[in-house]
This record gives sequence, structure tokens and C-alpha cells, in this order.
Amino acid sequence: MKIAVDRSVCAGHALCALRAPRVYVLDEDGYCASDGQAVPPELEEEAAQGAANCPERAITLIEEPG
Repeated sequence: MKIAVDRSVCAGHALCALRAPRVYVLDEDGYCASDGQAVPPELEEEAAQGAANCPERAITLIEEPG
């Protein structure tokens, strides 16, 4: 699974990182900087919870084949 972040939509609420701090990294301005990051299988549920808490729905989790 990979994280896709639409940075044009992210408003910097940081709720993703608050809910899933082991998955989501913020830049120096407080915006999600996890675009393209691979999510280890053991953190997939945490990643989903963090994405679900984004009020702008700027985060998409992409399943990788195989």
C-alpha cells in the first residue's frame, strides 16, 4: 500500500498525523509530506484511520499489486 496526498487540497490540519503518527509525516509548515510513502502491512489499519480523519479527503491509499 502507498500513500497519495493531493497537496493542492491538504489544508494542514495535521489530523492524519495526530491519528496515525507512525505513518504520516508533516513538513515544516504542518502539511502532510507522506506522498508516495510505502505503508508496511502492520501499519495499514493506522494509515486508513489517518486518511479517514482528513477533513479535505486529501489522502488516498493505493493498494499495490502482488
